[in-house]
Amino acid sequence: MSDNGNQAPSVRSGGAKATGSAVAENVSTVHTDPAAIDEMVSAASHEHVGSGSDGAVEGFRQGRTLPLRVELARQLRRRRTQLLLGFLVLLPFILWAAFEFGTSGNARRSGGFVDLATASAPNFVVFVLFAAGSFLLPMIVALFFGDTIASEASWSSLKYLLAMPIPRGRLLRQKAVTSGLLSLLALVLLPAVALLVGVIFYGAGEAVSPTGDAIAFSDSLLAMVFAVAYIAVNLLWVAGLALLLSVATDAPLGAVGGAVLVSILSQILDQITALEGIRDYLPTHFAFAWSDLISTDIDWSNMAKGAFSAVTFAAVFGLLAARRFRTKDITS
Repeated sequence: MSDNGNQAPSVRSGGAKATGSAVAENVSTVHTDPAAIDEMVSAASHEHVGSGSDGAVEGFRQGRTLPLRVELARQLRRRRTQLLLGFLVLLPFILWAAFEFGTSGNARRSGGFVDLATASAPNFVVFVLFAAGSFLLPMIVALFFGDTIASEASWSSLKYLLAMPIPRGRLLRQKAVTSGLLSLLALVLLPAVALLVGVIFYGAGEAVSPTGDAIAFSDSLLAMVFAVAYIAVNLLWVAGLALLLSVATDAPLGAVGGAVLVSILSQILDQITALEGIRDYLPTHFAFAWSDLISTDIDWSNMAKGAFSAVTFAAVFGLLAARRFRTKDITS
């Protein structure tokens, strides 16, 4: 307030429930100009922030919190995502170099997947998917889903995200969708680069299976599309398990490593023939059922069983993850 008392002091309404009567009462003791008082009361009434029927501030929409594009852009800027995608681009070139400089041109073909890898571009893609299917692809999915919530907890930023406020269900869903998109990008990127490398160095020939079946290049491209789609569905169980571990622990390495460890254990058990029919219930038993696509007479039964098994495991793990995260005490 100025010394001569002719100008009104600057008054700001800091509370959402400030009223004109309260402002008038506080100011009337230090100011005698009725016109100035009326002006301040009017300004304070316009600064009032209302609330909706649910208690939220007017204009707030839960559905607009944590937009998918924002979270996706944030994850793509992370160094681990960039390094992983860069490695997937380099891997087909590394495998080509291994064939080019590590084998003799006079070596006889034994009919295995390693020998057939250099027969044509589709065969090279099949070999790359087989080589990466046991460990690399499950690890990628486990990395994106296992790191999504646990990393926020380890950085002590999870409680701030929930205080914005972002509903827990929406936070978990947006994180899971982002992880799924990144995993799908990785699953598509690897065979796409492998196909490019194969076409350049081995030519666009027929896809040949170890049983002697051969399909045309155009048909093999369609088979690769279905193969990638099946692999994505089959790895849903890894995604669900990694997400469950991610909400259950604050250690990203523990969530990722736990999902990878279960995948490896399932593959080991699947090699024990003494288990007989029990192996059909292992989530990795039908992991390579997509190889039936490289055939003139495709058998869809194993892929159907593998897809159903993976979706069932993923649904159970996903529901457990949502329930655990809904009641989790966020203290980090």
